[in-house]
Amino acid sequence: MSAAETSSSAAVRRENSVVAATNGDGTSAITTGQRQIVFDSSPRQGDELPGPADLAASAFAACVLKNVERFGEILDFEWQRARIEVTAHRQDSPPRLTSIEYRLEIATRESDHRIEHLHRNISKFGTIYNTFAAACDVHGLIERVPATPHQANQTATTRRPPCGDDTTSSAR
Repeated sequence: MSAAETSSSAAVRRENSVVAATNGDGTSAITTGQRQIVFDSSPRQGDELPGPADLAASAFAACVLKNVERFGEILDFEWQRARIEVTAHRQDSPPRLTSIEYRLEIATRESDHRIEHLHRNISKFGTIYNTFAAACDVHGLIERVPATPHQANQTATTRRPPCGDDTTSSAR
C-alpha cells in the first residue's frame, strides 16, 4: 500500500448533511437532524432572521464552543462557562468573507499558560475554524472572566443530554 493510501485509509471521513428549501417568501429553512433553522433568503436581508453570512459566523462560534467542551475534557481543563463574539468581515466584489474576528471569554481559574494551551488546541483542531482559516484571515483572543468561587467545575463532569433531548434556539 502506498503512503497516500495509508494516510487516506487512516483518516476517518465524516460527512455532515443538511437539506435546505426556500418557501418563496424570502425565508428558507435548513433541516439538520431533527431540527429546523429558519433563515432570511430574501434579496435584501431583513432584521428578524439570520442570513447566510450570519449562519457562517454562527457555525464558527459553534465550532469554537464545541471545542471548549471537547478540550475541557481532553486536557482536564476546568471551566464554568464560555461565551464567544464573532464578527465576519465581508466584501461585495467579489462577494466573500475576508476575515473572521473573535473574542472568546472563559470563566476559569486555570493559569494563563493553560488558557493559551486551550486556545492553541481550539485553533489547531477545529474543523470549521480550519476551514475558515484556509479561506480567509482568522484571528481572535481568549480572555479569562471571573469564575464563581462557590461553583465546582460542573462542565468537565456533567454530560450533555443525547442529541434528541437538547433544545435549539435561534439568535441573531
